[in-house]
Amino acid sequence: MLNVKIYTIFPEIFPGFLGYSLTGKALENGKWALQTINIRDYAFDKHGSVDDTPCGGGAGMIMRPDVLGNALAHNHQGERLIYMSPRGKPLTQQMVRNLAKEEQLSVICGRFEGIDERVLEAYNVEEISIGDYILTGGEQAALILMDAVIRLLPGVLGNEESTADESFENILLEHPQYTRPIEWEGRTVPDILLSGHHQNIARWRHEQALEITKQRRPDLLQKYLDSQKN
Repeated sequence: MLNVKIYTIFPEIFPGFLGYSLTGKALENGKWALQTINIRDYAFDKHGSVDDTPCGGGAGMIMRPDVLGNALAHNHQGERLIYMSPRGKPLTQQMVRNLAKEEQLSVICGRFEGIDERVLEAYNVEEISIGDYILTGGEQAALILMDAVIRLLPGVLGNEESTADESFENILLEHPQYTRPIEWEGRTVPDILLSGHHQNIARWRHEQALEITKQRRPDLLQKYLDSQKN
């Protein structure tokens, strides 16, 4: 079971959409557990203040190291500690697979213009980004990270083979998928998928994955080609 600990000033956001569908059922069945820590509970004034102006000037506010540090001091037990940050390492499927192997996982959700650097240094915090764009807070990013990880936990999806051909699992983007009806608004399912010849179907899917990756993510295609040389 994966135990997830979230540090946030908006605990009511969680579990959010993770409380529904397969991830919600997995939560009910004890496949993973969630604990939210309200950072404001560790503030030092009656207003629950957690931020202050940036040293050196500049716009916005910064989460204070003494408040966040206080929350961590009372709750952190040495587990892998992540901060959702646009300057972090890009989240990849390989990273998700590694995180899914953890038994304990803590995630800090930033707000304002970020958090004091000294907290990151003191706790050796791992920074992860879900993309080259900015959100209003780290809660949204944390939910996406958790969804990607939880769905890989044993027993969550039911069919462990369902993730095998997904985009990024084998570097390439996923091939096109079809289902019934065979004909829809003049468009038909490719004949090869109806042939019953599994080897030819596998070859076609691989060729389609190569072409789609070439068109949309040439960087991934090059990574795939390089991997084939080794």
